[in-house]
Amino acid sequence: MSLTFDVRIYSIEIRPDRPKPFRVRWLVGAQKHSKSYQLKAQADGRRSELMTALRKGEQFDEESGFPASELRAKSGSVTWYEHSRAYVERRWKGLPAKSRRNDADSLATITPALVKNTAGQPHPKTLRAALYGWAYNKGRWDQEPPEDIAAALRWIEKNSLPVSALEDPGTLRLALDALSTLMDGKSAAARTARRKRACLSDVLGLAVERRYFSIPVNPLATVKWTPPKSVEEVDPESVANPKQVRNLLAGVRAQGDRGAHLEAFFGCLYYAAMRPAEAVALKRNQCHLPKRGWGTLTLRGGIVHAGRDWTDTGDAHQVRHLKARAVKETRVVPIPPHFVAMLRWHIERYGAAPDGRLFRTNRGGVIQDTGYGEVWAATRTEVLTSEEATSPLARRPYDLRAAGVSFWLYSGVDPMEVARRAGHSVAVLLRVYAKVLARAADRANLQIEAGLREWDG
Repeated sequence: MSLTFDVRIYSIEIRPDRPKPFRVRWLVGAQKHSKSYQLKAQADGRRSELMTALRKGEQFDEESGFPASELRAKSGSVTWYEHSRAYVERRWKGLPAKSRRNDADSLATITPALVKNTAGQPHPKTLRAALYGWAYNKGRWDQEPPEDIAAALRWIEKNSLPVSALEDPGTLRLALDALSTLMDGKSAAARTARRKRACLSDVLGLAVERRYFSIPVNPLATVKWTPPKSVEEVDPESVANPKQVRNLLAGVRAQGDRGAHLEAFFGCLYYAAMRPAEAVALKRNQCHLPKRGWGTLTLRGGIVHAGRDWTDTGDAHQVRHLKARAVKETRVVPIPPHFVAMLRWHIERYGAAPDGRLFRTNRGGVIQDTGYGEVWAATRTEVLTSEEATSPLARRPYDLRAAGVSFWLYSGVDPMEVARRAGHSVAVLLRVYAKVLARAADRANLQIEAGLREWDG
């Protein structure tokens, strides 16, 4: 918003040949503005409003030409619900399906807290379903919702606070408290709360851009908020060592043909530190697998499960570029000879899908996290001791990626190279693997001490 006192209001211009012959003209800074009317009384009234604002010493907005008081009145008529849907509409086309779903989740959490009163409020689960599944899913805006959903949407539309009300810190804290709490009253996970706060910030940023606030500042910048405590570091107890990983992969292979087909998939997570979505998307032409020595995998993206309601095609999965990377960017990961042999065996036995994917269902479809999760859970029960099975050790398939990165660091690989192979920034690597690095430092200290003892002798 660019406000100025530099305003000049001209006399009414009459243009007899026009349907609306009476035109009010005024200049705000360097910007010319005008408005035409059919009747002279209408033009006189509008010019009088502008003159009154000028005499009161109000600033005018250069872009719209409106006095500051009119801008504030206009912002007061736009509700949070209306504005948040405009935010969804604006972002929808350029967002991946999973991000659309995350936005809907965030807004469905925040919106019920920003209401004038709770009289007649629908049941929380019904309101949540209406907002998440309908109000913030643009793909459903042309569909007719069930009556209970429609009633919930009518209620929220009627009772939503003006977006300008979020300039008040007390109102803004209602939104922050909501995104920090689950429906059952428990505290939300730190990562979830931070993600939802980021969405809130973006929505408020759009409100600033559209001049819904009296000053051009995101209200979140004026409120101190302490997020829930988070534990981002990898838990060393969840990190399997190379021997344990070999035993687990052998256990996967022993789970019948289904397991044998997934052995190399889990190997991708450990030996190449791939994300599961990247392994699901791995194709034959991305693999350089020599008969001897190290090979390479050239990663180009992943296949993400987002749900049919959130994609433009109606497919449950969406092919995405590498996380936090440009669309056509690749990541080349060297893989050791042992894993090269494993992938060669997999290709010789199972071939590839028509599109080149190495891992797929019996019908050639995309493998699901529920499917390979079942195999992994059964393997842990059979391979690990009862004490290990109840511990965090390799509890999730994703923990294999953390184990792979941890082993690289423990082996003394330069952190910058580890970050490049894993697709992290160095800052994230150092923060997430801080405890692993501490153990690697202990090992380095022992090596230095051994060297000093040799010279002492």
